[in-house]
Amino acid sequence: MELIADNVVRLGTRIINWFLLADETGVTVVDAAVPGYRDQLEPGLQKLGRTRDDVKAVVLTHAHSDHVGIAERLRRGFGVPVYIHSAEHEAAIVGKPFGLAEIRAMLPYFRHSAAPRFLLEFARNGAMKANPIAALHTFEDGDELPVPGKPRVIHTPGHTEGHVVFVSGDFLFGGDAICTLNPLTGKRGPQVLPSPLNRSTQRTLDALERLKGSGATVLLPAHGDPAPNVDAAAVTARTRGAT
Repeated sequence: MELIADNVVRLGTRIINWFLLADETGVTVVDAAVPGYRDQLEPGLQKLGRTRDDVKAVVLTHAHSDHVGIAERLRRGFGVPVYIHSAEHEAAIVGKPFGLAEIRAMLPYFRHSAAPRFLLEFARNGAMKANPIAALHTFEDGDELPVPGKPRVIHTPGHTEGHVVFVSGDFLFGGDAICTLNPLTGKRGPQVLPSPLNRSTQRTLDALERLKGSGATVLLPAHGDPAPNVDAAAVTARTRGAT
């Protein structure tokens, strides 16, 4: 858990990140991690000097199980809206689990110790099962969401069809568009996720162009440490390709 700025907290573990974004109107949960991370929320709010009553919304970069984990619990328990791109709506409502097909695709990466650790993190934190969200608000590319921090949406398809990143002030919440720690190989530095985790790796690489000129200076990825230059990180990741 890390206070990134006066209004941003990084939650999670060394494997999976999620974030809190605050302003004078309250707090937005950016991605909802995995169910086992639920107990991190209140300590994170305390770092911002806030309480659970300050949580006003959940915004999701996409509908994968390590991003939607506690969204429905927050929607029901806190009475807050959950936002996702329209192309992810069906997947989030159904709550597709991380299943055998995904595990089989990862098997060639098990020569790296990071891959089984990643899978174990999913298994012991409830991300292997479906975590459907019963009601959602949808958005489109370019929308500014009516939630604390007023995140602006940039559609970055490839990892999933409706994957997005959010820009708020100096920060770009990158989801899985770009990472600085490859969860299957353990390699560090700006890069896209390996092909088994993407719907289309080529489209993921192409979408990195959309990160340049965002106005943000700090990349906050779902996997890995923050990167201080969004444009440079996008160029580096595209040059590296998928590994």
